[in-house]
Amino acid sequence: MSYKIVIADDEVHIRLLLEQTLEELTDTYDIQILTASDGDEALALILAEKPHLVFLDIMMPKKDGFTVCQAVTRTPECRDTQILLLTAKGETSDHERGTAVGAIDYLTKPFDPDYIVSITKELLGLKG
Repeated sequence: MSYKIVIADDEVHIRLLLEQTLEELTDTYDIQILTASDGDEALALILAEKPHLVFLDIMMPKKDGFTVCQAVTRTPECRDTQILLLTAKGETSDHERGTAVGAIDYLTKPFDPDYIVSITKELLGLKG
């Protein structure tokens, strides 16, 4: 099976770090990684590609991650898209807001690369 993952973050080094972290999976499994650098681009890409998994930064230009997440989870064609919010903000209220708009998890930066690989494999149902 082929999988699509979207990485949406306005910081290029975070996008690259996530791509490099997931590289070991793309070498083993049929996974395509797509990237976006702002909220508008992220929303358009997610709606067009209907990825299986999205790593979505909260603080982005044009649309924040909460707004993007809510728009995606309210789109019936994207009901199978799983969203992990990534942020430097670790407040409980932000975590609660992320859950309220439909994110399946909320990860704070800096993130653990091993956890990123592990949660990706779990959410996509990858073996090994």
